[in-house]
Amino acid sequence: MIMKKMHLFLILAICATIFNSGSYAQVIKTKAPKRSKGQTDVLQLKCDPIPTVRIAFIGLGMRGPGAVERMTHIPGVEIVALCDVVDNNVKKVNKMLEGKGLPQAKEFFGNTEIWREVTALSDVDLIYIATDWKSHATIAVQAMKDGKHVAIEVPAAMKMEEIWELINTSEKTRKHCMQLENCVYDFFELTTLNMVQQGLLGEVIHGEGAYIHGLQPFWNSYWDDWRMKYNKENRGDVYPTHGLGPVCQAMNIHRGDKLNYLVAVDTKPIGNPQFLKEKRGEVVEDFRNGDHTTTLISTEKGNSILIEHNVTSPRPYSRMYQLTGTKGFANKYPVEGYALDGAEINLAVAGNHENLNAHSFVPNDVKIALMQQYKHPIVRNIEEKAKQVGGHGGMDFIMDYRLIYCLQNGLPLDMDVYDLAEWCCLIPLTQISLDNKSASVEIPDFTRGAWNNLDGLKFAE
Repeated sequence: MIMKKMHLFLILAICATIFNSGSYAQVIKTKAPKRSKGQTDVLQLKCDPIPTVRIAFIGLGMRGPGAVERMTHIPGVEIVALCDVVDNNVKKVNKMLEGKGLPQAKEFFGNTEIWREVTALSDVDLIYIATDWKSHATIAVQAMKDGKHVAIEVPAAMKMEEIWELINTSEKTRKHCMQLENCVYDFFELTTLNMVQQGLLGEVIHGEGAYIHGLQPFWNSYWDDWRMKYNKENRGDVYPTHGLGPVCQAMNIHRGDKLNYLVAVDTKPIGNPQFLKEKRGEVVEDFRNGDHTTTLISTEKGNSILIEHNVTSPRPYSRMYQLTGTKGFANKYPVEGYALDGAEINLAVAGNHENLNAHSFVPNDVKIALMQQYKHPIVRNIEEKAKQVGGHGGMDFIMDYRLIYCLQNGLPLDMDVYDLAEWCCLIPLTQISLDNKSASVEIPDFTRGAWNNLDGLKFAE
């Protein structure tokens, strides 16, 4: 008995020593700058209606031309300016406009600083940015200072300093700063979001998302090889928003809950260095980013999120997108389906713990009926047109349509600058975690105290 008591005392003493030394559950803190005097948040920001939205597009490589084409299908849009480093990219898009019987836009090209002339234009309301990742935040900040609303391709910012500069500039200028996260507008995600908001899944306590997409066919398409260079030089989940965005919306992040901290782990880099050696004859000994990065996030309300990134393994495309609720479950990849409490369970086998099919997805006809019943309101009037225009099956068009609709009607946008910050912050913060042996890293409250002021996510209608 005495030996047992001494053993227990020793264990408690060791635990106390570890805890007091700060090595137990240590969280790396991240600095949140204070707001300037007189500066306030932009939650539910409303601006004066813009009946005709005049747009300048900066970046016409892979994503930009499709965005311009989609905008030609939306009434009340004028395409004023086109900008790219490569002159032929600009001219091809202008030729497309001419072929549609539309006026040609002003052309800007020739160097990496030409965009400054575009943000300064007096006849532009919205700057649509689809350049390389590293220039996103720089262009957006200047555009807001020049009096423009901005829409930025993903990811909108790569560093914490850039994230805070976007937030502060939006708050100071009272201009919209929206990240162009198209995956929140996919039909399955929107329908599931409506199910969550109607209480069908109960309380969502866990979400999963990912960007798993082999980029081998596309690596050589990026201007100046900017995307491969970023993966060579940086570590972590460098492209998290497609997986994280829809999950954060379903979990009401900064609208009743907030992200608190994350932990990241990764594998060693094999696939991309091998690609460089086999396809380009380039040997890279110090490639930074691992093949697969996994991030776990904890929220203020005690819920969890799992996010994965992999752009090199021979896996089918997947954004995962799973929501686990207290009354139901939603899953998009590899098979779309819903499981609901008590729904279509075979009672004869439900009590048999060895039957792994006892609780499964609802039958397909039930799923179809559910998706029709819970179709999101913002989709009902534009679903067919979205599918006709296209853009990743229509979700890109819904994204652009909603952006223009809200600007035209002076409504808050579906996504604000704090969504941008929360979804992009995984890029720098996962690198910090990985470089510190998968340490916990604090996720700042980008709203600086206002995260609980809104009662859930509500799209303006």
